[in-house]
Amino acid sequence: MVQSVKPVPSTWCPGCGDFGVLAAVKKAAQEAGVPPYDEVLVGGIGCSGGIHNFIETNGIHALHGRLLAQAVGIKLANPQLTVIAAGGDGDGYAIGMGHFIHAFKKNASILYIVMNNELYGLTKGQASPTSQLGYEGNVEPPFDAILTALSIPVPNFIARTFSGDPKTMIQVLVEAIKFNRANRGFAFVEDLSPCVTYNDTFKDWRARVVDVATLPGYDPSDRQTMFRLCTETMHSGKIPIGVMHRPSAPDPSMPGLELKLLPDKIGPAVADIGLATNRGAYEKLLRAVA
Repeated sequence: MVQSVKPVPSTWCPGCGDFGVLAAVKKAAQEAGVPPYDEVLVGGIGCSGGIHNFIETNGIHALHGRLLAQAVGIKLANPQLTVIAAGGDGDGYAIGMGHFIHAFKKNASILYIVMNNELYGLTKGQASPTSQLGYEGNVEPPFDAILTALSIPVPNFIARTFSGDPKTMIQVLVEAIKFNRANRGFAFVEDLSPCVTYNDTFKDWRARVVDVATLPGYDPSDRQTMFRLCTETMHSGKIPIGVMHRPSAPDPSMPGLELKLLPDKIGPAVADIGLATNRGAYEKLLRAVA
């Protein structure tokens, strides 16, 4: 007997920016035409990593810093699935940094959403890799994921959103999901998701965010231009948001990893392993090991 699992009530603090991401993921999946049974949501560790428990879809709680490895594995097991990985800045940019960098190079058609609140919320507000200088005694400059993503020359989709602007977030996530479903590769969306308990930055970020699409010379197909626009915006004290990289057209030589390894889009999870159709292959394998 198959029993459906219903979402549990959220454990997030009232007003948490992650609520905006949860609502946007639900709406974006609907607008992109993704049925719940074809979607897998991989949650990381930390407050944000519980997101898969609060939505009616297939979900898995990944190991700390390893959600991208597990998400890529799911995509390769069944390329027909829409795979979304969602975690926080501590999970993704600290212990998960190695997987973060390689995800761009691997270019599997999955969506990675990082809810960045510039701290470790679940463990009571310690400084994270994105914390500002001086926060809780932090002496290290904050890591910027967008600039890092733009420095990797692979035709990925790259964007940043803000939980205080859910309408734009939904639009960006719809585009990212459609990018994945067309097997064009990795989509990365960092969401500025304030922690209202330990460092409520809603008011500050709302005053400082700037949509890069409104800046002179905006061209998301040109990495150098976008890197310059982002650094100039940051140097002026503002925070760049919006679509940072959108390949102008599909690159046949660089499709999603799943098409490189499984051009027929049939992964092991859906492959026919019956004896009748594979007898010859099985007998050949047995002779090889005899």
